[in-house]
Amino acid sequence: MKQAFIPLLIVSTALIATGCDQKAPTSGSSTASAPAAAPVVNKADAIAVVNGKYIAKATFDNLEKEIAERAQGQSFPKEKLLEELIQRELLVQDAEQKQLDKGADVISRLEEAKKAILTQAEIENFMKTNPVTDAEIKAEYDSKIGGNNTTEYKARHILVKTEAEAKKLIAELDKGADFTKLANKNSLDGKEAQNGGDLGWFVANQMVEPFSKAVIALEKGKYTKEPVQTQFGWHVILREDSRAQTPPPIEAVKEQLTPMLQRKKVQAMLETLRKQAKVDILMPLKDEAKPAEAPKPAAADAAKPVTEEVVVEEEIKDKDGKTVAKEVVVEEVTEEKAPAAAEEKKPAEAAKPAPEKKK
Repeated sequence: MKQAFIPLLIVSTALIATGCDQKAPTSGSSTASAPAAAPVVNKADAIAVVNGKYIAKATFDNLEKEIAERAQGQSFPKEKLLEELIQRELLVQDAEQKQLDKGADVISRLEEAKKAILTQAEIENFMKTNPVTDAEIKAEYDSKIGGNNTTEYKARHILVKTEAEAKKLIAELDKGADFTKLANKNSLDGKEAQNGGDLGWFVANQMVEPFSKAVIALEKGKYTKEPVQTQFGWHVILREDSRAQTPPPIEAVKEQLTPMLQRKKVQAMLETLRKQAKVDILMPLKDEAKPAEAPKPAAADAAKPVTEEVVVEEEIKDKDGKTVAKEVVVEEVTEEKAPAAAEEKKPAEAAKPAPEKKK
């Protein structure tokens, strides 16, 4: 009965680190021929042997754990996982017999895989030797949740492109116009334009400074008599209510604060390494300016990888699921995009929904 391959995409990552597998020792073998850094796998620690080479139990366990994590708990039969490892080992042995591992392209790819593994190992080692302390968690808690943000505000806003548009809306409000109807009709903020500009409850430091200052200065039920400018456009703001915020206990958000602090530590370490290093950029990263009349690529052209910065907002929630703070991070995302007209954003998407503060 033939065993089917498990999709290689699933197991490829886990199998990068299968270098622990060693040949079974023979009577004439010499330990000097084995790589000095590779631990020897004994028969007692192996789950299978293929042409005299052991497959370690640890390799099987790592593969099973990797698939469970990547497949969100979905499991595969153990016999299929083992058969996948056996088939991989057969392919490796056959490739080595054909001396494919001596080819320049394979050597280059193996070196890149080695760098990726060492990169991950360095970060893991740094996090292990520089753990997040309780004092750091307490300081982050006081800064983001427990110390300053003692008042929550509930507000609505109308976002427009120009100051003149905002002043026109204020004039309509002065004449008795309904704020929610004006927001639904005029706001560029796509999400809030469907619910009367409602921003819900938030603390001041979740918003950019000009916006938060305007909200704090308003009285309950009052709207701004002058437009408020931010990087997103011009706002007319209505403060509906405010209330005292009772922060959750530190233990309720500790698990969410820890990974945020870990990322900050790693980022600081990388910045230090970058400052200490001598780096010369030998190749320009930007294309030379093209004439204005240069034709744009047709929609049928092949898709090209595009890397762009994406602002990702992480929420810190208490045990009841209520958002008590937000962390904004910037990630680089690369994806295949065809240079077609469909890439243009709709007007409503030109401005972000809520004017969150970038760090």
